[in-house]
Amino acid sequence: MRAVTVRQFGQTPQVEEVATPVAGPGQVLIKLAAASVNPMDAKLASGEWRPAPVIFPMVLGVDGAGVVEAVGEGATRFFPGDRVFGQLFIPPIGSAGTYADFVAVTSDAPLAHVPQGLDLVLAAAAPTAGTTGLSLIDLLEPAEGQVVLIVGAGGGVGTFATQFAVNAGASVIANVNAGAEDRVRAYGVEEVIVRSSAPVTEVVHSLYPDGIDVLIDLVGSAGVFASTASLVRPGGTAVSTQYVADLEGLQAKGVRGLNFALQQSTELLERVAEALVDRTVTEPPLTQVSLEDVPTIFGSHAGLAPDGKIVIVL
Repeated sequence: MRAVTVRQFGQTPQVEEVATPVAGPGQVLIKLAAASVNPMDAKLASGEWRPAPVIFPMVLGVDGAGVVEAVGEGATRFFPGDRVFGQLFIPPIGSAGTYADFVAVTSDAPLAHVPQGLDLVLAAAAPTAGTTGLSLIDLLEPAEGQVVLIVGAGGGVGTFATQFAVNAGASVIANVNAGAEDRVRAYGVEEVIVRSSAPVTEVVHSLYPDGIDVLIDLVGSAGVFASTASLVRPGGTAVSTQYVADLEGLQAKGVRGLNFALQQSTELLERVAEALVDRTVTEPPLTQVSLEDVPTIFGSHAGLAPDGKIVIVL
C-alpha cells in the first residue's frame, strides 16, 4: 500500500510502498478514505516532540476516516462496511499512521461510527481539531456569561473552540489572522481582533479593564502567553495548548493555569460528529490534497498551519 513515511527523525516525508497491514486478533482493518494534517505530525516526524516510543519507518498521521475492510478474531465493536473515524495516536508512534491506504488498530482504539449525513472527508478533519476544541470549552462549565479570549481562533482547533464557546453562552473575543475575520464574525463572537492590526493585550484591556474570565491560547510562545494571561482577572482561567503556562506564577496571581492535554475518547468523537451533522458547528475551511502532495506540504512548512485544515484524500 502507499504511505507517507520518514525513516529517521528529521527526514523529509516521502511516499513509498509498504506492507499492507492485516487485522490481527481484536483488530480492525480500515481502508482509509481521508486523513487530516495536524501541526503535531511535523513535530513527531522531526523528533521535536517524542511523547511515546516510535517505530520506523514511521507512517505519519493520526486523524483519519474510512470503511472497515476486515475484522480480526474477537473484534466485535465494528463490522466490515462500517464507516469509522478517529484519532489514532497510538504507541509505538508510526504503527497506526493515517497517511496511508490502510491502517489496522485494536477495536477499542479511539474510533467512532461516522453518522449518516457526515462526509468521510469532513469526518477525517474532525478528530483532533474538533475534540480539542470541544474539550477546551468543557473545561469552562458553566461557560455561559464568561468572557473568553481565544488566541488562534481561525485555525482548526480555534474554529471548533470558538463555535462551541459561543454555543455554550460565552462572550467570545477571537484573535485571528486577517483572512479569517469575516468567517469568525459569522460564528457570533462578541469581538474580533485581527493579528498584527493592533496588540491584542491593549485592545482587550481597553474593552475589559477589569479583566477577562478565560484565556485560551492555541498558538502563543511562553512570553506571549504570559503577556496575554495578564488580562485574566483573579479567579479566572488561562489555558495554553502549547504547554507554556507558568502554573505556579499564575496561581500566585489567583489565576487557574492549565497546560492542556487532550484525553481522547469515543464520546468526544461522537459529540463532535453530532454537532457537525446538526450544523450547530461548521467545519473549518478544508484544503484537499493528494497523498503525493504531502512531501511538498511538509517541505514548505507554511502549509502545516493554515486558517483551517488540510485533508489528504486517498
